[in-house]
Order: sequence, then structure tokens, then C-alpha cells
Amino acid sequence: MLGDGIRKNIATISDEDRTLFVNAVRRLDDSAIALVSCDKMTNGSASTKFRVVARWRGSIALCLVLGCWSAHAATFTTFDVPGAIVAYPVSINPAGAITGFYADASYVSHGFLRAHDGTVNTFSALPGASLISALTINPAGAITGSYVDARSIEQGFLRAPDGTFTTVDVPGAVRTYSASINAAGAIAGSYMDASSVAHSFLRAPNGAFTTVDVPGAVGTYSVSINSAGAMTGSYMDASSVAHSFLRAPNGAFTTFDVPGAVIAYPASINPAGAITGYYADASYLFHGFLRASDGTVTTFAAAPGAVHTYSVSINPAGEITGLYVDASFVVHGFLRAPNGIVTTLDVPGALHTYPSSINPAGVITGVYVDTNHVGHGFLRSP
Repeated sequence: MLGDGIRKNIATISDEDRTLFVNAVRRLDDSAIALVSCDKMTNGSASTKFRVVARWRGSIALCLVLGCWSAHAATFTTFDVPGAIVAYPVSINPAGAITGFYADASYVSHGFLRAHDGTVNTFSALPGASLISALTINPAGAITGSYVDARSIEQGFLRAPDGTFTTVDVPGAVRTYSASINAAGAIAGSYMDASSVAHSFLRAPNGAFTTVDVPGAVGTYSVSINSAGAMTGSYMDASSVAHSFLRAPNGAFTTFDVPGAVIAYPASINPAGAITGYYADASYLFHGFLRASDGTVTTFAAAPGAVHTYSVSINPAGEITGLYVDASFVVHGFLRAPNGIVTTLDVPGALHTYPSSINPAGVITGVYVDTNHVGHGFLRSP
């Protein structure tokens, strides 16, 4: 079972790293971390057991749990968020602005924005909001993500470049999770209805909502939207079997499966419609995949002997970043070139390196753990 595999991997990491992770995310909601349970799914429990983590936005936390990741010469810049005990950079835009979330000394999460010049601003969605998780930033600097309001209800949010907040709440939803925003300001995400059924949604720049469900699905989860408005994510069919999908800008659906996968997680779609993500094989070992715009699926490991590979972000050139776990359960970052050549990326001196996003210039952001088991943000320039 996937859950069993996660528990086994948790047992292999040090007490210090385990404490770092637990403390950092102990109060974060499922909208901020991607924990998935696919054990013995039934139609009645599908929507609660099949849980998609808000894009990579949650994959960082998953990798920390797994104890997976570590070196290639490049320009690394490290940074911290003021007042944070740990921070998770999640998304970087073409200008090099970075957004993510962090935990303060009270283990409450907030959002942050690091400008290209290195200036860091922190924010909360609205008065009384908590558990904020900023997930993506578009070229204009608009940010989307999720938060818990004063009533303990999960809501999506849109933070405009001028800092103005708008709640993203699908009409009739009991929970809304905003996952991705494109250059036009369209937002993709998921919501739960009153019957605890998961649906996908598209919020147009003018604020209009459209429910986006794969025909026949009992649960649909969108994780990424590209500049053209194409969306990708996962869904469960009536037999509680998980599959992946691509929704074209005109609303047409294409469903697909990764060869050899028992479950797959699309994570990112680029302007050409290429999709990257990761999947579990029959032994619940994770591998990366790339689905080209023509539908061809390529699977890969980030390094010889890699135990797990997680592909989390793809840029317009087709460069992919993510992380892998080696046989010693050390976590390394990687960069996969369009020709398939993979380079290991380790922040100098880091115990573990976790990339989360790559922009059109090939600049990568993420988090690393130092020798004192403290997490920091990083920026890698080619």
C-alpha cells in the first residue's frame, strides 16, 4: 500500500528531520501538503481517501516526510523568511519573484513573496485567516492559494500584485482549494460539495466559476493550468481507479494513464501542453513521467539507483525539475533537460535539497535542509 510505503520511509529518517517536518506542518491543512491514501478505496470513501495535494505546493512536504533528496556547480542563493522557523518556496515566475508559505514560532502558516531584488514580504489572506498556503505566482505577480478562515473553513484566495485579496469560494462548496493561476489570471483548483464529493473548477479572470469534472468521474482534482487555459490533474472513475486528465481550453477532455502505474500524479503543464508528474509502480516506488503534447508518455528515474523520483515542475523549454531519493534516503534535486539528460542539483553543504518550481529562464527555487536540520529557501540560477 502507498500509505505503508510512506510509513516505512518515515521510519528511516533521523529524529531531528522528523521533528523538523512535524513541527513545520503539524497544523497545516491537507490543502498545503500532499498526502495521498489509496488503500482499499470504495465508491463511498473515494473523495476522502483520494486526496490530491495542491500541486507541488504540497510535494515539498511529502518529500520531507519520505526523507528523499542532495551536486552540480551553479549559482545558488539561499534565503530565509523573517520570523519563520521553516519556509517552503513553492513557485517562481518569469521575473524571478517567488511565493510560498512558512511556519512562525507558533506553528501558524503564512504566505510570503520574495521579489527579484531579494526583498521578502509576508502576508495573511484576511483578518482572522490562518494556515495560509501560497501555491503559485503568475507573470504579473498575482498569487493564488488557500487558507482557513475564522470559521475553520478552507477557502481559496487571489492576491493581486498590489496586495489586494479576493476570496475564491466556489458557490455551494464546503471547501475550496485554489491550486494554480495562469498569465491571464484564470485559476484552477478543486472543491468539495455538501456530499463530500470532489470537483475541479476553473475561475475565469472576471470571477466566473465553471465546474470542470471528467465525465463519469466520482472525484476530479485539477492541479495546474497553462497560459492557454489547458488544465491537468487526476480523477477517480466509478470503480475507484485513479487516472490522469488533460482538459483543453475548449473544454474537451483527454484521459490518460502512465504505463506501469498503479496511481499517477500530474503536477505541472507547460504552454505547449507537455505534462510532468510522478507515479507509483506496483511496488509503490515512485518515478517521474513526461507526457508530450502528442500524448507520448516517457517515464524516468532521476539517477541510477534512485529509490524514488518526483517530477514537480516543467517550463516552456521542456526543462523539468524535481527531487529524488537515493539508496541512503538522502534527498537530491534534479534538472532534466529536454534531451533527457538529468543533472543532480544539491545546495552546497545541504543535507537534503528539494526543488519545487522552474521558470522560463531555468531558474529553480525550493527548500534545503542544512547540517543543523534547519530548512531554508534557495534560488538556483543556470
